[in-house]
Amino acid sequence: MNNKRLMSTSLLAIGALLFAGCASSVTPSSSVPGSSVPTSTSEVPEEVSQGVTDTTIKIGNTASQTGGYEIVGAPFNAGLKAALEEVNEDGGIGGRTIEFITYDDASNASTGVAMTEKLVEEDEVFALVGHFGTWTVGPTVDYIQDVGIPMVYAATGINQLYFERSPGNPVMAVQPIYKTEGRILLARVFSETDLFGTVDKVGVLYSSEDAGLSIRAGIVSQAYDLGRVNDVVYQAGSGDYSAAVLALKTANVDAVILATNQGAIGGMINAMAAGALNVPMLTSYVSANGYYIPDASVTPERPLYVNAWVDITSEEVATEVEDYVATINAASFLNETEKALYGAGLNSFGIAGYIAGKIFIEGLNRMEAAGEVLNWENYIAVMESAPIDIPMGGSIDFTGGKRWGIDELALIKYLNKAPEAYFGTFEVAKPVESLDEILA
Repeated sequence: MNNKRLMSTSLLAIGALLFAGCASSVTPSSSVPGSSVPTSTSEVPEEVSQGVTDTTIKIGNTASQTGGYEIVGAPFNAGLKAALEEVNEDGGIGGRTIEFITYDDASNASTGVAMTEKLVEEDEVFALVGHFGTWTVGPTVDYIQDVGIPMVYAATGINQLYFERSPGNPVMAVQPIYKTEGRILLARVFSETDLFGTVDKVGVLYSSEDAGLSIRAGIVSQAYDLGRVNDVVYQAGSGDYSAAVLALKTANVDAVILATNQGAIGGMINAMAAGALNVPMLTSYVSANGYYIPDASVTPERPLYVNAWVDITSEEVATEVEDYVATINAASFLNETEKALYGAGLNSFGIAGYIAGKIFIEGLNRMEAAGEVLNWENYIAVMESAPIDIPMGGSIDFTGGKRWGIDELALIKYLNKAPEAYFGTFEVAKPVESLDEILA
């Protein structure tokens, strides 16, 4: 961290040591940078945290606008910025408008980490909103907890974000955590006989990186709980998945879970096709975008099912979908082509960014309604005060220190693209359900 910054913020080292000793139950220290909450019991008025003035609240993130994940980062930030611009146009919250600072990490880990520290220590933002990418989120989780700055919504599902009971933890992930998702994927494949028939043996093709290993961990746990450890066959791969697919085919699996993220999903599906492993495929919500799916490799004999945590198809959320499209269309910083792609096109990453903004704003609204001083400790407390409804989705529950992301998912099926379309689409195969509901 910046030495000058450290010198100006007393007791940071003490705060860091306190956090290191209680990783499973984190309570942000009132003496970390940005928090002016009194450390004594004397009646000293609470003060706002860093990034807050009488007229503004400064937040930020680092997200890929170039590099391998530009296709995710650009619409994600567009959805987030549109949600913030909308509330600013209405006068902000409590007379304060939201200032958003973002840096391009170019899909590079060292850049992402450096820019995250810059946001906290130099720009002095109040919160990190839409903390982006496994490569940046993973190496900064401990840093965020040590500092105590609120982190609302992480654009990844790595297991480092999973905390069973952690009151006061500044890390507030929303997207499903991969561990949770792995459990649900395995439960689906064994339980949904109308989609998959009777499945005696499941193959798990996983990538040897954080996403693949994290999903695999959830599958392992669920297989143990179901008493079906011997009915799951695991094969790892990296780049070339042909040998792994051959091993799964030889094992006579009835379905395959592709445990990976967007980066490897296309290679896995193509390897399934090349190896003529014609069984149903299931994978993570992070690949619920036709851009990543090799259309010709998905066939009726080899269908693809994907988890989903938002619903843009049912009548119950039609108004919320319309609100999202209207917000994108009103965004002053988007051109007409971008509005069509992100808005009317219902881009899943644009929706995710929009949701990140809405959830952060809900915390501010709760602060204003309660008349609380806008500092880190109070903000985290109001986020834990009650579950938060998610636009086009269920809810996220931070009460009691729960930090395991959304645990209710739908299952959607890939539909091959129409002749005039760029990408395929999806239809709902199973509604939003919890793990217990799936097993029941």
